[in-house]
Amino acid sequence: MQVYRVIFNAFLEYMEITTCLFPAAGYGTRFLPATKAIPKEMLPVLTKPLLQYGVEEAIEAGFNTMAIVTGRGKRAIEDHFDVSYELEEQIRGTDKEHYLTEIRYLINKCSFTYTRQNEMKGLGHAILTGRSLINQPAFAVLLADDLCTADEGILSQMMRIYNEYQCSVVAVQEVDESQVSRYGIVAGDQINDQCFRARIMVEKPDPKNAPSNLAIIGRYILTSDIFELLKDQKPGKNGEIQITDALMRQAETGKVIAYKFHGRRFDCGNLDGFMEAINYYYKKLKNEDK
Repeated sequence: MQVYRVIFNAFLEYMEITTCLFPAAGYGTRFLPATKAIPKEMLPVLTKPLLQYGVEEAIEAGFNTMAIVTGRGKRAIEDHFDVSYELEEQIRGTDKEHYLTEIRYLINKCSFTYTRQNEMKGLGHAILTGRSLINQPAFAVLLADDLCTADEGILSQMMRIYNEYQCSVVAVQEVDESQVSRYGIVAGDQINDQCFRARIMVEKPDPKNAPSNLAIIGRYILTSDIFELLKDQKPGKNGEIQITDALMRQAETGKVIAYKFHGRRFDCGNLDGFMEAINYYYKKLKNEDK
């Protein structure tokens, strides 16, 4: 196993990472009834859906292939990242045409691939479902309902860490101890102010048993050996295939870096975080207009 890891790491150094995976098959039940017809990843923060913010962050980090794991009722995602000829024709030459500038740029800048997750068995299963879309030794994973803003995008920051350590990287932030049961929690050996070598990774622990308050948020750089770990990963918390459990096994045989990112995160998977994001971006827009 150790020989394989040395060869694999050497291979990583010569391969460019260009694919970002977006798990987007969940039901979004916290936003029902809106998400009965609209995928939660397409809920708008001002004039852009959550997923578009994520794609823009991935492009900034150098990714040009967006691999999206969808499910039943998610056709709006494919339609959004495609040309709408009827709409284009209707607003051509009008003062509304500039509203499509950003999405046109994304469509021309990168390619979009899709596969369906037929069963909801957890984030680990969603990532494993996307295996057919990944043909590189490493890839990024971005959860669109974790909306992040920073001077330098979170994925861009993480790519610098990946390039240095050539292993899987997870983004973490400190959370209140009362909230640790909502996250995968990491503890490990501190490398510097921002980086830790993960030694313990636990999915949604009881607060009194949590090894730390460092919570994994929806940004990952994963080496592709994670797929074999996920393939035989037994169901964990809530009977789901947990990416945290597979990462713990990866950390035991190799190395996983937990990175405390610079920036601000909005948990748009719940109403409070979603409204906080809308208010933040609205105030930012108003300040830019002044």
